Amino acid sequence: MHKTILFLQPYIILLVLLAGIISCSSQKDTFTNRLYHNTTARFNAYYYAKEKIKELETEIEKEYQEDFSQVLPVFYPIDSSTIEANETLLEEAREMASKAVDWHKISKWVDPAYLLIGRVDYYKGKFDESQNTFKYLNVNSTQDQVRHEALIRLLKSFIDLRQFEDANFVVDYLSKEPAISKENKKLLYKTLAYYYETRGETDMIVPSLFKALEFTDDKAEISRINFILGQMYQIAGLDAFAYEYYQKSLSGSPNYERTFFAQLFSQQVAELEKSKDLKRVRDYYDALYSDNKNIDFRDVILFEKGRFEKKQGNLDEAIRLYSLAVKEPGENERQKGYIYQELSEVFLHEKEDFLKTKYYLDSALSKFKDSDRNYATLASRKVIFDQFAENYEILTRNDSLIGLSRLSPEEQETYVDTYLAREEKRLIQEAELASQKKNTGIFDNLLAFGGSGGSSGSTFYWDNPVAIQRGSLEFNKVWGNRSLTDNWRSSNRSFQDISIEGNQPLSSEIEEDGIEEDSPETALATQLPDKSSLLSQIPNEPERRQLMLEEMENAYFNLGKLLYFDLAEPQKAIANLEMLIEKFPETPKKPEAYYTLFLALRDVDGDAEKYAQLLNTEFPDSQFTKSVNNPDQVSGSQANFESGQNYKEAYGLYREQEYASARSIIRETLNSYPLTKNTDRLLLLDILITGKLESVERYKERLQSFLQNAEDEPLRDFAEKLLKAVSEGEEDVSASEVEELPGEDTAPPDQDLDQLTPKAKESPYKENASQTHIFILPMDEGMAEGSGDLTAALESFHAANFSNERLRTGTIAITRETKILIISPFPNAEKSMNYRETFLSSFNSDSLPEEQKNSSFVISIENFQQLNKRKDLEEYRSFYEQAY
Repeated sequence: MHKTILFLQPYIILLVLLAGIISCSSQKDTFTNRLYHNTTARFNAYYYAKEKIKELETEIEKEYQEDFSQVLPVFYPIDSSTIEANETLLEEAREMASKAVDWHKISKWVDPAYLLIGRVDYYKGKFDESQNTFKYLNVNSTQDQVRHEALIRLLKSFIDLRQFEDANFVVDYLSKEPAISKENKKLLYKTLAYYYETRGETDMIVPSLFKALEFTDDKAEISRINFILGQMYQIAGLDAFAYEYYQKSLSGSPNYERTFFAQLFSQQVAELEKSKDLKRVRDYYDALYSDNKNIDFRDVILFEKGRFEKKQGNLDEAIRLYSLAVKEPGENERQKGYIYQELSEVFLHEKEDFLKTKYYLDSALSKFKDSDRNYATLASRKVIFDQFAENYEILTRNDSLIGLSRLSPEEQETYVDTYLAREEKRLIQEAELASQKKNTGIFDNLLAFGGSGGSSGSTFYWDNPVAIQRGSLEFNKVWGNRSLTDNWRSSNRSFQDISIEGNQPLSSEIEEDGIEEDSPETALATQLPDKSSLLSQIPNEPERRQLMLEEMENAYFNLGKLLYFDLAEPQKAIANLEMLIEKFPETPKKPEAYYTLFLALRDVDGDAEKYAQLLNTEFPDSQFTKSVNNPDQVSGSQANFESGQNYKEAYGLYREQEYASARSIIRETLNSYPLTKNTDRLLLLDILITGKLESVERYKERLQSFLQNAEDEPLRDFAEKLLKAVSEGEEDVSASEVEELPGEDTAPPDQDLDQLTPKAKESPYKENASQTHIFILPMDEGMAEGSGDLTAALESFHAANFSNERLRTGTIAITRETKILIISPFPNAEKSMNYRETFLSSFNSDSLPEEQKNSSFVISIENFQQLNKRKDLEEYRSFYEQAY
């Protein structure tokens, strides 16, 4: 018998091989064929394709840095850089899934393989292809589990693309489908939570997550969902529920970061916020800080303790803790950004220190990506504080230097020598303080007893801060210094900060209150300036002093306007503008300064009438005087429109040499609408008529006055060209210049201003479609006063159409008459233009006329900084119409 089996064995093997070869046919539908293809498709091609996709999803999860300061997203966001880095995984997954389809056509794994192909296309951003695959499976697949998953993934794709009508249809369809598997129900309810998250319907997120929990056995997923539920309950003020779910999130082996925040937040909602035992609360934070397991989270601990102290009213202690928090090492740069942002808020609202607000905003922005939701808002706010800092620093620097210039050369040298000696002493003291602050743990004490002591620490040079500092200063004396520009808090110090007369501007009290952001190591890097370089900065020549005085004159004026119109600080605006008038009584800015003082004093119930009388006495023909005398004048968009129409008519008469008629229209318009966006162009046209009807001297005098007061840069350039020409003897220059300009019929009425400019020059604005953009809606004064209703309507509009974008709305002044409403952020130009199209077609509000809606535009962050500096909306519109 045994011999018989041995004899038949080769034939048995041959028969098996033959059966295998026959079964390799992908078309023949036999039991053997199906068994073979089902087995090989499942455990070869399909299995490996699915594993590759799992590997990619693990990478997405690993690369995403959770932001625990915000509610965690339902799904891990997909970063394009992660997809690009794992392109090979996706290609391999698609290749293997395609083999499962092409080589095993009769197996039951063809439809699941198609599903994997759709998922690969989704991750690659090929949404049309992926959606077509999912739709195909819904129509053609006989496997309910595959069909349901395809529909759920199609739903998620619709949500990603904000195709909510399509998403609603899929939700309705799935709600009627029977026998959805447990795994698909989990995915469906998570996707529904994502749907509500995207639309901003926060009340519906929690029920959806609860349902998802019912159908998942994945402990890690359960932990993360419970954490999100804890966050949502904490925001809602339901502390007991928040505590429960934070505690639940601790099960399931979460990573240490989530464990830390779950414990921290659960303690906050359970005890810290309600405790009257302040010492116990502070001890809790101190214990967290001392725990070596929390080294990576010490910045968070100090930040949270600072927030606690701020709530108790201990503002200086909160600032100290925030300042310590940003010095702590940490992997989460975004967390540092939140700390700097909080510091900027404190110094803006509580301390009213706008200079430090600016610097902390700089620091905050350096820690956020331009795609982060608060980046654009901070960037637009920073523009205002950049302007404040620039003008404030001009005042402090020039005031000190001009004071020094009044000393004799010997006194100047003595002053600089004293300053350098004082600075050297300060640096040595800081080095000694740094040495004293070093930790003196048990091992340090043992080393000290071992004989390595001394008054300043180690005798080894590189361990001795005082020795390093002395050596650094000696090196500096011999070889000169190297500029320090990396840290504003150190490089900000200079001897110009010390005023000789003690005459500081009144815009802000800069308090050096011991908030030391720099580490001792940074302080030791500070170098003394060179004596000759300090002396060279003193303006001993009259020309330099005069230039600095002119800079101060402009700085006082700019600060006054900035503080009143942008920062809503009328008292500080009044102080700067009164200082301007006191120090520079002949300033050509006086009419506008009087006008702004009138507005500011009216706001604080001061003696506004004083400046109304001064305007009427000293500048009876000024547009600012006319504005004060006509409080019921038509303003806003109607005034802009009417004055623009009148300008067009007057310009046409001017071209026809009907000078008297043109002037009559101009003067009547300026009386009826004193301050509009067309005021400067009307004034310049009136000056051109002066060149025709009056003396050359009067013409030159008016051009000079225009240049001193006009804000529109293109008009200023043109006026300078006219003044230069007439000064060189071309008395009839106005006529020759105007003849070169295009006719009135080549531009719409509201763009006539451009016709009074010389040949077009290169735009200051640059195209950058990939940069973060913001949406801008210009508002006149009347609309700005009712902007609360408009903002509320916009919030509802965003919730319905852009809820996942987390858009923010804010308002700033761009000129005297115009405020702009800013909506941000948008990651690129395309997204911002899509928003504008939806805004124009779908947003309706009684407070927003159609004409005003159409005046909206989008702008990159970089170009917005230019616009806020140049204050010329029409100039940017010209660029916008070409670029967008």
